[in-house]
Amino acid sequence: MAIRHERTGPGPSPDRGPGPGGERVVRGEDWYGRELGAGDTYTGYTFYDTDWTEVVDEGAVFDGCTFSGVRFNASRHIGAAFTNCTFRTCNFFDARFERCKVVGSRFQQSAFALLEVHGGDWSFAGLPGADLRKVVFDGVRLREADLAGARLEGAVVTGCDLGNALLSGADLTGADLRGSDLSSLDPGTVRAAGAKIDLEQAAVIATALGYEVG
Repeated sequence: MAIRHERTGPGPSPDRGPGPGGERVVRGEDWYGRELGAGDTYTGYTFYDTDWTEVVDEGAVFDGCTFSGVRFNASRHIGAAFTNCTFRTCNFFDARFERCKVVGSRFQQSAFALLEVHGGDWSFAGLPGADLRKVVFDGVRLREADLAGARLEGAVVTGCDLGNALLSGADLTGADLRGSDLSSLDPGTVRAAGAKIDLEQAAVIATALGYEVG
């Protein structure tokens, strides 16, 4: 079980509004191994260079927050919410999200090695050009997500709702796409050599290419 660490600086308290002077900023704090729960709610906060390594987050809520240079390495997030947030130059090495709500959040210049996402709603998430090689998205709602130009070589994107997602310029080489909604995929705008699809998906793609199936 993760060890709960006390805040190393004055920092704001969740659910209690801004700190002294009205600031909503957490800067350079060590949150290593901290446990967050449903009673932890942050709205409009900015987290700079905070260490979230091995954080265990079960149901915390972050809305309209900015994370800059935050290390989410080996953190676990279960039933948590990160809605309309911005993540800049963050590291998600070996991070895991289960049944989380990440609607409308944007990711910029972040690292995702060994990231796993299981279930949850990532609709309208912005991941353009992201390096998502070998990440796992399983059973995730990704409707209208921006994955344009994303690198998904060898990724597992199974059972996902990709309805109206932006995929132009994405590299799906060797990706496992079985069971995902590929109705918005334009085969002529992506690289997909060796990608795994099922028969139903093959029919959808063939139709998109102008073939009559049956």
